[in-house]
Amino acid sequence: MQQRRNVIDISLRKLVVYRELVVTEAGTRPARPARQASVAAVIANPWVGTGAGRDLSAEVERIAPPLAKLLTSKLIETLGGVDAVEAFGKAAVVGTAGEIEHGGALIHTPYFGNLMREYLGGESIICFADARAEAGEVLVVPLWHKTQAATRSHYQTISTRISDGPRADELVIVAAGSTGPRPHPRIGDRKTDPAVTVKSLESVLS
Repeated sequence: MQQRRNVIDISLRKLVVYRELVVTEAGTRPARPARQASVAAVIANPWVGTGAGRDLSAEVERIAPPLAKLLTSKLIETLGGVDAVEAFGKAAVVGTAGEIEHGGALIHTPYFGNLMREYLGGESIICFADARAEAGEVLVVPLWHKTQAATRSHYQTISTRISDGPRADELVIVAAGSTGPRPHPRIGDRKTDPAVTVKSLESVLS
């Protein structure tokens, strides 16, 4: 019954789940093979044709919370539980009849972002991508560590694509995650970096 209410509330047309596991990289199995996944909801755009001055808040408060719950629940299920998720990201693709702001309205407010972070046990700001596109275009969704955003090993991306969406009057909203770092991470971290400035590299830059 709850799933049915969510479908009605957010005008959901389809839910698309993509997942992958890197088995080898550079001919070698990663020390921690990580699963990545994205969950995309294709929904009707409630603001098509409403004009650039339209207040978006009423629909945001109605649509974003159940959308956040639906996407994160499926992402958690796909990746094996909240504790398994180490990195996260979010995205929106706006159909050609909509404004880029329509996608932002559903992923950049606390009605989505705060709930997604809480459901996934995160603390970091959630990195994101948004675009306006025709159906079938690929969107690259960035990810980083859900509690330590400066952890370079978890800077990674996952691509998502809906073959028949978004239609002109639709939005695609995405939640994505990973259970670990990139394969073979070895570029250090901010905690171990030397102090690097233009002055400190004068000999290299001159």
